[in-house]
Amino acid sequence: MGFRKYGLGSYEEMRDQHRWEVPERYNIALDVCDKHERDRLAMIWEDWRGNERRVSFGELQDLSNKFANVLEANGVERGDRVATLLPSLPETAAVFLGTYKRGAILLSMSVLYGDSGIEHRLKDSGAKALVTDTANRHRIPDGLVEKILVMDTGEGERASGDIDFGAEMESASDRYEVADTAADDPAQLYYSSGTTGSAKGILHAHRYLLAHEEFEYCHDVRDGEVFHGSGEWAWAAGIVPLLGPWRYGAVQFVFARKGGFDPEEQLRQLHKHEVTNMFTTPTALRSMTAVTDAGKKYPLKLRVTCSAGEPLNPEVIRWFREQFGITVLDYYGLTESYPLCGNFPTVEVREGSMGLPLPGWDVAVLDEDENPLPPGERGEICLRARSNPHYPIGYWNRPEDTDEVFGGEWFHTKDAAQCDDDGYFWYAGRADDVIISAGYRIGPFEVESACVEHPAVLEAAAVASPDPKRGDIVKAFIVLGEGHERSDDLADEIKRFVREKHSAYAYPREIEFVDDLPKTLTGKIRRVELREAERQRKQARAHA
Repeated sequence: MGFRKYGLGSYEEMRDQHRWEVPERYNIALDVCDKHERDRLAMIWEDWRGNERRVSFGELQDLSNKFANVLEANGVERGDRVATLLPSLPETAAVFLGTYKRGAILLSMSVLYGDSGIEHRLKDSGAKALVTDTANRHRIPDGLVEKILVMDTGEGERASGDIDFGAEMESASDRYEVADTAADDPAQLYYSSGTTGSAKGILHAHRYLLAHEEFEYCHDVRDGEVFHGSGEWAWAAGIVPLLGPWRYGAVQFVFARKGGFDPEEQLRQLHKHEVTNMFTTPTALRSMTAVTDAGKKYPLKLRVTCSAGEPLNPEVIRWFREQFGITVLDYYGLTESYPLCGNFPTVEVREGSMGLPLPGWDVAVLDEDENPLPPGERGEICLRARSNPHYPIGYWNRPEDTDEVFGGEWFHTKDAAQCDDDGYFWYAGRADDVIISAGYRIGPFEVESACVEHPAVLEAAAVASPDPKRGDIVKAFIVLGEGHERSDDLADEIKRFVREKHSAYAYPREIEFVDDLPKTLTGKIRRVELREAERQRKQARAHA
């Protein structure tokens, strides 16, 4: 049985044959899980210790039904927010699916978040329930969530009043009548950082997954093949590559890492499990280039590899082709909407380009007055608003922001680009101060706020600084308070402080102490001045 709507061909053929088909009633869990035969393989899972599991769709169906029953028994209603703070486990995927089945809204959080980031998301979302494990339970403030379900992972312990996840699941029925959700009903809450204030919640409807046809057009996903997404299950670029391929009957290979990304271990796992289709990030690919004779050591069966999250260097594409014989296909988008543009197996790839608009996506490079710009002129990447199923319901509890960003004719990405004569998009940088590092979108305001909480810091400005491994890293310019002396030890102390306070991926990897910060007449920090000076400095150093 095939699940594909389209075949590949020329760009013109794929664009012309495309039609959006959104049913009135739609539930993500039914589409990605319950429609499949029970004995069909859904997931191959391995952790860093070498433990392995093979999970069928039948097992996922039963586990997710059980969890939906657990939610109902604990008073979670349609529209309530269910948060998770968990590693990548088969049970975590079942929690996602069970939340959709209940008609609740999923908020998946990363274990890389700092405690303040976790607290902000739980408080802002008004989460009714949280699923975590004993290893992370101590990070949840008392009284913030009404129902806390805790998995026993052998580390840490439950607190008084916690609900034993394992016991609840064991006693729950594996039969559940899935909520009759409309395609427009809310399903997913992501948080994304901007240039001011704390991270904002972006609310997506069940229909948003229907827009992710990159798995047909870019990945060319085939029934039964082994797919691997390297993203963490807390961002759209982690959850969508988990759910999307399941729509087409692919088998997910999931590797639960102990710590940071190890390129050699990643290649070993891809080789061992004969992965044929992969989604990853440019940072992960760049780190693989450090593995000597990678293609000989770890011959892969990869048929397609796609990348997104940050610009992909042409030299990395060439290295991967030399080692493994395939061309990495880059695509582009944001949490609010993706993929706007992409590269396709049957269409010419222009290395360094984000490719062409996905079939069905109305994308243009516009000037400040929303007029289309001719080829070669730099402008802002914009998407015609509400023109495909991915358009968000809005920002969580922010109606004014929702109307401003999504209410007009065009959604503005704040990414700059230019088109060539054939319509290929070429990324030219952010039009604001958001930092894209290793595929993570990092708001400078949150980094700066964490910095100034350190007793030695008077003022701070966070900007993107070029880095050969991560594309950009976070660099903080720090003005010290009276009585504090500049030193390498103090810089390291501030880095550790922000890492623990804010997050393990969005702390400043470089710190420069300065006497003062450039500001506008109204007192706003001119990050653009610091950012451009930093780029010029790194560029000069590279050519020295």
